Amino acid sequence: MFNRSGLSPLLLLCAFVLAPSLASAFDGTPGADAPPGAAVPAGKPRTIEESVRFGAQALRSGQTEQGIDSLRYAADQGHAGAQWKLGRMYAEGEGVERNDIKAFEYFSQIANMHADDNPATPEARFAADAFVALGAYYLVGIPNSKIRRDATRARDMFAYAASYFGDPDAQYHLARLYIDGDGVDRDPRFAARWLGLAAHKGQYLAQAALGGMLFKGDDGIPRQGARGLMWLTLARDGAAGPQDKWVVDLYEDAFANASSDERAMALVYLEQYMKAAR
Repeated sequence: MFNRSGLSPLLLLCAFVLAPSLASAFDGTPGADAPPGAAVPAGKPRTIEESVRFGAQALRSGQTEQGIDSLRYAADQGHAGAQWKLGRMYAEGEGVERNDIKAFEYFSQIANMHADDNPATPEARFAADAFVALGAYYLVGIPNSKIRRDATRARDMFAYAASYFGDPDAQYHLARLYIDGDGVDRDPRFAARWLGLAAHKGQYLAQAALGGMLFKGDDGIPRQGARGLMWLTLARDGAAGPQDKWVVDLYEDAFANASSDERAMALVYLEQYMKAAR
């Protein structure tokens, strides 16, 4: 996603990790009123919400230009969902030529307009993700632009979304900065606290990082082999594809080096965790 900008491999794996609810309106999966290949209704939408629905349906139907035009109209009127979708499209080159500057501008609009929104509002989902996206851009900068690498700004973006919105992806990104000492003093204990918050929300990358830290131990963090293996087991189950090979490798290495007692205790912890999560 950000590989052309030189994002580190680990951040590449986790940038823009999205909750399904955030992308459900735009992921190309037709709803009950929009079967596959359905034609976009004739006529022009009359309201901003109609423009968003019109644009989403056009994209699902393969009418990319119409879809983008409708979403752009809604985005220009300040619709956070439309701004987010266009930002994602430009960031990934999805149906458009990849353009990090345009993506950055759309994410900035969301962050500027919705930073103080109640975390329970629908717009807060887009705002939190926009802060994560901006943080990822600040970590590497955008070539041939005024956006330079600024780890402090990246930390601020992640920290705001992590604390105000309680966003698990932001919590993971923030923790990684303190694990790597990127723009901040390395602080594994502080990182572990953020990883714990994200891990308990099901963020599998945070589960992997926390599990690896606990299994081996770190500065100020005593080794907890069984607990670490439990988190790594959960992370392995959440790994989705080839890009998550590092998660699987981390689990397999820990499992191979765990004692029989640690493996058995990890299963006990896992059962307790699953029961509590129900």
